[in-house]
Amino acid sequence: MAHGSAPATWSSRSTFLMATIGAAVGLGNLWRFPYIAGENGGGGFVLMYLGFVFLLGLPIVTAEMLMGRRGRGSAIATMARLVRDEKASRFWKSIGWLSVLVPVVGLSYYAVVAAWALDYFALATVDAFDGFDAASAEAAFAAQSGAPLRQALLHGLFMAMTVAVVARGVNSGIERVSRFLMPALFFVIVLLVIYGFFRGDFQGALEFLFRPDFSSITGRSVLIALGQALFSLAIGVGVMITYAAYMPPRFSLHRSALTICFGDTLVALLAGLAIFPIVFASGLDPAGGPGLIFITLPIAFGNMPLGGIIGPLFFTLLIFAAYTTALGMLEPVIAWLSERAGGGRARLTVVTGSLTWVLGLVSVFSFSLLAGFHPLGLFGIEKTFFDLLDFGIANFLLPLNALLITLFAGWVLSRSVAYEELGESGQLWFRYWRFAVRYVAPVAIALVFFDLLSG
Repeated sequence: MAHGSAPATWSSRSTFLMATIGAAVGLGNLWRFPYIAGENGGGGFVLMYLGFVFLLGLPIVTAEMLMGRRGRGSAIATMARLVRDEKASRFWKSIGWLSVLVPVVGLSYYAVVAAWALDYFALATVDAFDGFDAASAEAAFAAQSGAPLRQALLHGLFMAMTVAVVARGVNSGIERVSRFLMPALFFVIVLLVIYGFFRGDFQGALEFLFRPDFSSITGRSVLIALGQALFSLAIGVGVMITYAAYMPPRFSLHRSALTICFGDTLVALLAGLAIFPIVFASGLDPAGGPGLIFITLPIAFGNMPLGGIIGPLFFTLLIFAAYTTALGMLEPVIAWLSERAGGGRARLTVVTGSLTWVLGLVSVFSFSLLAGFHPLGLFGIEKTFFDLLDFGIANFLLPLNALLITLFAGWVLSRSVAYEELGESGQLWFRYWRFAVRYVAPVAIALVFFDLLSG
């Protein structure tokens, strides 16, 4: 296995940041954050989420990037090198393997939701939501997600779009697309916020998102806010380790991590300010659950002024966010395979993308051909393939990898190595970072981990 210098280097700090923020910004910000905020009372939840992002998310993102830049290879090669340099147990190599397994399996079902976004974009452009009510919106979602051939083709289209970029490499592929997509994503989301300001219930959305109602805060909602902060920042997915391996030494780890956390959080908050003015103005439920995007919002688009324009814009935004994340999920496994095979990146990407699509078909068909099939039904677990993959990745492997990363960075990685990478950020930040990854973050992630598993 190659442990030499990274095969590519980001051409500039701005393109690195755009690609990395793009990898973090995804359906977790635009789909998951608004409905989880809605279910957990709004303002108080948002305040906790912001605190967790910067007090805990920032040190963990920094740790992951530090490890990636130090290792200068795929996640697996990086951990092999760090384990060797620190004379640590081979057990810690599991971080590298998880950082390749999690994104490729996660992408197989993540692309299912991205396929729905493609489908709903097509529906929105022909004004298919006109006159929707709750019953017709639910029936439309059941019909669209339950069409096996259509969803398999859309899933394949999204995977092909992802493969086409990753196959071209870091500089010609991921950088070039991120340089266009991230400004476009911000432009579209700001347009939607402006629309909500003039045509939606913007005052109601502001109060809902930013006026804390601590009476609605429970111990469970605290853990959900912490879990969402980790989920939103793509911690434990493998992308931070992989992208940081292409990071030149002159880039500040601390400032880069801070920018990533700020950019990711800004998109989540703007998503709330784009979605909730429309929801409130239409008299719909802000706690609409996972169906908020694909059931609740189409009702609003079908019954509001300029819905035929705002609907397609919104689903364009959703596709952009899913796409930049998908690039970051495919790259960790391609980086590793390229080291193993020693070239042929385009061929490796096509093969891996095709296999990911095939794996994803069980998730696609979970809403149609396999809708009534529960693989673990004998054990009383009434979950489809899609539900099992989602639960296994989001509730088990992701927090497990995040926990291992914090323990390795805090207790195995030597203080001198950490200081060599982070010294430019100042003594106070370094002391806080080390305290956070050694003591606070492992306890916090462990609490979320056990809460998620018990759920």
